[in-house]
Amino acid sequence: MNLLNTRLSRIGLHRREERVKRVFRDQIAEAAALLEIVLSGIVLVALLISIVPLVRCIPELFVDGDGVEIYDFLTRALDIVIGIEFIKMLAKHSPGSVLEVLLYAIARHMIVGHEDAVQNLVSVGAIALIFIIRRFFFVPSFGQKLPGGQLAPDVAHLYATEDRAAESRENAGNAEAPD
Repeated sequence: MNLLNTRLSRIGLHRREERVKRVFRDQIAEAAALLEIVLSGIVLVALLISIVPLVRCIPELFVDGDGVEIYDFLTRALDIVIGIEFIKMLAKHSPGSVLEVLLYAIARHMIVGHEDAVQNLVSVGAIALIFIIRRFFFVPSFGQKLPGGQLAPDVAHLYATEDRAAESRENAGNAEAPD
């Protein structure tokens, strides 16, 4: 009987311990989500501040639009675009948004970088690989759905035609059924 009581108390202790662990994990996840939101806000403020020098560069392009000013303008503009995509990535939590950030970063590297032909070829190959991944390797288990269950905005257009076709088949079946 004593062995049974000891065993039952261990099971109860184990259950309480697991519940405490689960609560602690949930609190850590909530704190991480809050930090992520704070980081997004800080990056957003920094991007808004960085737009001011970009706007100041525009009149210089009309007056003295040589290669240096254009290079500087493109560098700043593409950095801001990558920052905006980074904020969207933090907000959406989908692999598609990660691929978009990578796509813009590689494109920026190609446009404003002064690289040799081999590095440009590798960059083009990387961009092609990103498009192949988006087209052929995106499956629902890979994160196409948001936590609420709806499709992520960056892949919803891929399934619009499938949803319409399924609705058409359902409507055709309902029209043929006798009342």
